Amino acid sequence: MIEARHLRVLRAVAATGSFSAAGRALGCTQPAVSQQMKALETSVGTPLLVRSGREMRLTQAGEALVRHAGTILAGLTAAEEEIAAIAGLRAGRVRLVSFPSGSSTLVPAALAALRAAHPGTRVSLEEAEPPASVEMLREGECDVALAFRYEGAAGGQEGEWDDLVVRPLLSDRLVGLVPERHRLAGAGSVAIGELAEEPWIAGCPRCRGQLVQVCEGAGFTPRIDFATDDHPAVVGLVGAGLGVAVLPQLAIESVRPRHARVLTLRPAVRREIVALTLPDLAQVPAVAATLDHLAHAAARQA
Repeated sequence: MIEARHLRVLRAVAATGSFSAAGRALGCTQPAVSQQMKALETSVGTPLLVRSGREMRLTQAGEALVRHAGTILAGLTAAEEEIAAIAGLRAGRVRLVSFPSGSSTLVPAALAALRAAHPGTRVSLEEAEPPASVEMLREGECDVALAFRYEGAAGGQEGEWDDLVVRPLLSDRLVGLVPERHRLAGAGSVAIGELAEEPWIAGCPRCRGQLVQVCEGAGFTPRIDFATDDHPAVVGLVGAGLGVAVLPQLAIESVRPRHARVLTLRPAVRREIVALTLPDLAQVPAVAATLDHLAHAAARQA
């Protein structure tokens, strides 16, 4: 019989490459990890790991089992939470992953309201940008992922969430950002083509891809001098006169744009912000409550 604890240990070994590193990650000893892996191999009747130098390498069977482990563990989590709710346990736990501008705007209001309504519910927060956050959800590493995608973006984004429960939250418009002494600082709005000759400061990989796509649609390729996932850093670089940028409106809400001016971008470019979860987890009361409070926070933000 395959046990959930053995699957968690196998995933840790696959991620870290050794029994000792997996033990440190899980808070147990190297012999305990070795013993659990032997028990798991006995259960499945075939080797799952082989030693390659100083590292442990997955066999073909081990790779197959790790691929399925995320779905199995997520299903077990859903079952545990639902059974606890049916049994009358007024508590729950939710692992939430969010991108930074969502963490600083939507998440605080949502979690404060959730705690007030359900004091026994515990929520943990980790930050990651999509598509990494979405993969964390599919791998069973979180229960809810706050994510975004750009309207009309190239690269097959439209079907990337088809296997997930999607809770639409907000349509977030992008804005232009220029230094306060820039020739367009007082314009109020700007066509992206007017910034064709400027040096650019770009954001996360998905945002950089969208920036290049929009600029190329306007007939130019942006010269990106700086790239950073940190929105205050983008604002700081623009304020220092080192370039121009495009940021989501939601990011501006949590950053004071000193020495920079915010301009309406023409034509409008928007990103769709959603909360995602797995179909099995959507029925878990704590997860459903988290989705509801994120939706309420987004409605107030809008």
